[in-house]
Amino acid sequence: MSRQHAHSHSRCACDDCPNSAREGYRRALDAFLRRRDELADGQGVPAGLAHSQSASRQWVSDELTESARTVADRGRDEGQVWVARLWKRTVIAVWSAVGALLLGQLVTALASGSGWSLARTAALVAAVVAAGALSVAAWLHRARGGALAPVIGEDNRLSTSRVVAASWVLLAVFAVLLLAAELAGTSGAGDRRVLLEGLDLSRAAGVLTVLALTCGVAVVARRVVAVRVQGRRLQKVRADRPRASDVLTDDGGKGSFSDVQYALVNAVAVTFAAVRLTRRPDELPDLPWGLALLVVVSAATYLAGKYAEGGRPVVLSVVRAREIGDLHAPIRTGDDIEIRGAGFIPPGAGAPDRLARMVVRIGTVHVHVPLIPVAGGFTSPEDATVTVPVPVEVEPGRVEVQVVTAAGVETNRYPIDVVD
Repeated sequence: MSRQHAHSHSRCACDDCPNSAREGYRRALDAFLRRRDELADGQGVPAGLAHSQSASRQWVSDELTESARTVADRGRDEGQVWVARLWKRTVIAVWSAVGALLLGQLVTALASGSGWSLARTAALVAAVVAAGALSVAAWLHRARGGALAPVIGEDNRLSTSRVVAASWVLLAVFAVLLLAAELAGTSGAGDRRVLLEGLDLSRAAGVLTVLALTCGVAVVARRVVAVRVQGRRLQKVRADRPRASDVLTDDGGKGSFSDVQYALVNAVAVTFAAVRLTRRPDELPDLPWGLALLVVVSAATYLAGKYAEGGRPVVLSVVRAREIGDLHAPIRTGDDIEIRGAGFIPPGAGAPDRLARMVVRIGTVHVHVPLIPVAGGFTSPEDATVTVPVPVEVEPGRVEVQVVTAAGVETNRYPIDVVD
């Protein structure tokens, strides 16, 4: 089947081209933002609905929901194309690192005047072997992000704990391959004995301790998140695609102290160990116990943050929504009620299509939360307030109100009285 490329301002119009997917998402998003602002100003609302506030609001919400779903579909398409191309980028990045290592080896060999050595050859061989293994893994997992597949969590975000653990694993693998290559190229019995002594536990106890700790933290963190999600104490919403910023932020894209400190401390420790390895390539890197203890404290803080984050959404009160000029009155069918609480919008669920998935259960009636637009955003739903009408299907008397968030988590039941 032939494919035609049409370029306009460096944009491609192919159906399966990443530029086309990205451009389609941008166009859909721009159309949604324009539509939202128009409806917020009252433009485009049918004249026949102008007499009924509830009917016009529901019509506006339906229009925005349909447009938001289009944006979400385009976003998912862009995410799938981006992930499909990621494996090639990871392979390029890996072999670029090997090329940088070769260039660095040549420069230092010439600058120091010592010439090319066995250790330099072993380092290059170890890098090529490691890069080859990563390239094969990237191809095998090309549908899941290539070489980054093991560090992408179930929510389609980069996992901080897995990225940190993978960094230590890569360093340890490279160090062992380096020693193995040197051992294979050494002929003297004394030199071989020195290389074998470089694998002694007394020399690498700090690095091995940190390696075991970070791998254990990655496993425990995954278990903690799974248990808290299943226990409805943590709300998780799947992301469209992983981003590098996921390592330092929470699901909502805000900076996370526990994640930032864990990533930074381990980045410093890995850099220190790598420098020690370059200085003494004949033994595993010796990590001082003071630095190893710093990593332990950082890991404990990270796990504590995992236990403390999130929480179940809660309804604190329900009141009758009152417009200016309205008289005080009890809640009746047809009235708007304002539900006040916390945690109605999970982190990462601020997109309009996910806001439209919120439902309020009033008695036995399920009411989809309407999107109420204003210029630049929405007045409802919000993380602490949700406004919905009481439908005529609700029987007068005492009924219970419950919010179901976009993550599928239910709040507590709050009783209200509905009168005739």
